Amino acid sequence: MNKQLFLLLITAFLGFVRCVPPNEDKLTEVHVDFTNPAQQDLYDLQDRGMTDSLYPYFRHKDPTYRYLAVLAFASIRDTLAVDSLAKMLTDPIDQVSIAAAYALGQIGSAKAEEFLIEAFDSYDTVGVSRFFNAAILEAIGKCATPARLSALATISTYRVTDSTLLEGQAWGIYRYALRDIVSEEGTSKMLEFATNTRYPAEVRLIGANYLTRAKGIDLEKKDSLIAPALPREDDARVRMALAIALGKTKSERAANALLYQYNIEQDYRVRTNILRALGNFDYELVKPVALRALNDPFVAVAVTAGEYFVEHGTSEDASTYWQMAKEPGRPWEVQMALYAAASKHLPYFFEESRKYLNWELKRRFENSPNPYEKAAAIKAIAQNGWNYKYIRDAAYPSDIIPVRTASVEALAGIARMPNFNQFFVGSARVKKDLSDYFRDAIENGDVGMMAVAAEVLRDPKLGFKSTFDSLAILENALKKLRIPQEIETYNEVKKTLDYFKGEEPGPAAKPRYNHKIDWKVITALKPEPKVLIKTAKGNITLLLMPELAPGTVANILALIRDKFYDGKNFHRVVPNFVAQGGCTRGDGFGSLNYTIRSELPYLHYDEEGYVGMASAGPHTECTQFFINFSPAPHLDGNFTIFAKVVDGMDVVHKLEIGDVMEEVTFVQQ
Repeated sequence: MNKQLFLLLITAFLGFVRCVPPNEDKLTEVHVDFTNPAQQDLYDLQDRGMTDSLYPYFRHKDPTYRYLAVLAFASIRDTLAVDSLAKMLTDPIDQVSIAAAYALGQIGSAKAEEFLIEAFDSYDTVGVSRFFNAAILEAIGKCATPARLSALATISTYRVTDSTLLEGQAWGIYRYALRDIVSEEGTSKMLEFATNTRYPAEVRLIGANYLTRAKGIDLEKKDSLIAPALPREDDARVRMALAIALGKTKSERAANALLYQYNIEQDYRVRTNILRALGNFDYELVKPVALRALNDPFVAVAVTAGEYFVEHGTSEDASTYWQMAKEPGRPWEVQMALYAAASKHLPYFFEESRKYLNWELKRRFENSPNPYEKAAAIKAIAQNGWNYKYIRDAAYPSDIIPVRTASVEALAGIARMPNFNQFFVGSARVKKDLSDYFRDAIENGDVGMMAVAAEVLRDPKLGFKSTFDSLAILENALKKLRIPQEIETYNEVKKTLDYFKGEEPGPAAKPRYNHKIDWKVITALKPEPKVLIKTAKGNITLLLMPELAPGTVANILALIRDKFYDGKNFHRVVPNFVAQGGCTRGDGFGSLNYTIRSELPYLHYDEEGYVGMASAGPHTECTQFFINFSPAPHLDGNFTIFAKVVDGMDVVHKLEIGDVMEEVTFVQQ
């Protein structure tokens, strides 16, 4: 986020870290101090979602209480609060009015649009209201009607030195795009931001991420702007986003620029994104660099190269993928990707070769001691759709949870084969078999298998309505699922039941308040509390943010005290996105018998190393957390940030799926 705004917010919390009570005679500043029982009580109201009890604090004489009460609605997101929050846009204290703008954006109601426009200080010529105005602009992007985008995108009065306002404008256009609302004016403005080094790096970052993530924008004739911007950009955060954007142009110039940049690029994350972007170009042009990338010292790059061959490989090179998969010393993740590429692309009439390839993969699955390698082997086996019965028979009964979940994911991949009807002789019979297998997955009670099976069954493009008629199984499954710990699976099964009943999907079930914040943990903290994660690859130090997410920090510290994380692994590692750990099952579907509330202050995932809580929806957090490898602003306002890596980010970048948190400890200064 804007670093000045971040400092403004942190200043608001200095009272906490110094444990200095507010001066009762001076009521013009915000002093959040969670050693204060009255402030704890107010925060508990947020935690319980007791909105009616929060409103009276909007009139409190102390701005700290107004601030906390207003900011609470950014996490609660109650549409009924719009009118009351709108009044707080005129609060004389900056932190309060900024929090009101942010909360209105978080709620996302179009009703807030006119309130935000009216509150915008258009007469501020000296920048007194720049932080507030920037918050207004971003909030507009989250809630305003499409008609307002044109006015936002065509603001031309901000100078390149007006960094805060430019960020607000850029965030606003970006937030529109996340709602699938784009315009030519908006795209032109973001192209200007992303490719012109006169703008501050933070503005370029937002513009480039817009080009990466916005749907429905046409970049095919914009290579003349993006291609020269890539090599001259000195901020790797911006380069990695520009690489994806350049790939969208699909021009020869773009391909050459990407290949050139790959050869000189020092940041592995940019190399990873270049490989992804090259998926838009001719295979023979890209093949040499993808082959070289298979030997990159960063596994993330090598895995991405392997995935390139899965998606874009050819039958002529299938035997080459197979041979490379068996080269000694190659990381198993890369080997499995190459095996998957060979299994997918090896011509079907190479009958003997296919049999031997299948045999190798099955032996790998059966003999590997690594549960994640076994899961990857099952998915590679699934690249040959005729293996579907083997997958069902060999992996469904496994006593290894990630393998069972992977088996249903593998079958889902087979069901979604674009050439399903052409590939299978007797495709109707195969579809019925898969339907029965998905029914079995729901019936057996394994929450990971159930969730994946439920999702694929309701895919309208797959036509399972004609083969699946076991509504009673879905109804019984719902009755057996435990709330709140299995709420993700509950919601997946409920959506599938609604689909088969021919009903519109109902609102997702939300967990009731069930876990009180342990304030004794928070009040005992000294300044700069840290957590140390020990791994075989080195140590990772996290700086906790109790002043921003007290409930989450209290929960994490309680889990650490109970040695919960010791021995848990990073079960999900997505190259150049996140490493996620803390699952009780090791497949992402595990939790404990409680949930904590989402805590969403005004922060951005604009740098590497933020630590956020994994979530299956609002207020479903429990034990799983992730560390981001690079900026991920599409997560802003939806995933609690409770810490940041302050040492050992080099270790984070080396994490691979299955790496173990050997010991997690709390470090008090």
